[in-house]
Amino acid sequence: MTTVIPGRFTAQVNHPFVVFLIGMRVNRLTAFSKWMPVAQAMQPMLKTLHQHPEKGFLGGETFYRFFPLATLMVSYWRSFEDLEQFARNPSEPHLQSWQKFSRFVGNDGTVGIWHETYLVQTGQFEAVYGNMPIFGLAAATQHVPATGKRETAAGRIDRQ
Repeated sequence: MTTVIPGRFTAQVNHPFVVFLIGMRVNRLTAFSKWMPVAQAMQPMLKTLHQHPEKGFLGGETFYRFFPLATLMVSYWRSFEDLEQFARNPSEPHLQSWQKFSRFVGNDGTVGIWHETYLVQTGQFEAVYGNMPIFGLAAATQHVPATGKRETAAGRIDRQ
């Protein structure tokens, strides 16, 4: 278990960044041979990204739901260009996984995949963590006390 840090904290990021949400949903639980390869495809991608921070991946958190079986990863990237480069580069693990999904699952309805991409400008975000381990955006960037100007949501987003 990760150490809980008592108190209120926030994330400090002094540059634009990208929030990328990605996930899958198992639509037919009995189609194990279809959804298991999709579920397993993320590990090699994450391994590559953690081993090569120069690719622009700042960090992320993964969540699971058991019914219907689904995953969600919230990730943070240095730029949209870095994310796009990783997704489309034939030498990276994503493109081959995507092509395999398209051939093997395609539009048969057994497995759903999705993603959402948000471009966040400097100062256009707000985050607070109370009595939490270092988590989310703060884990991907800088974890700082939510004091002074950072005590309120309006202060954290420069709207005081």
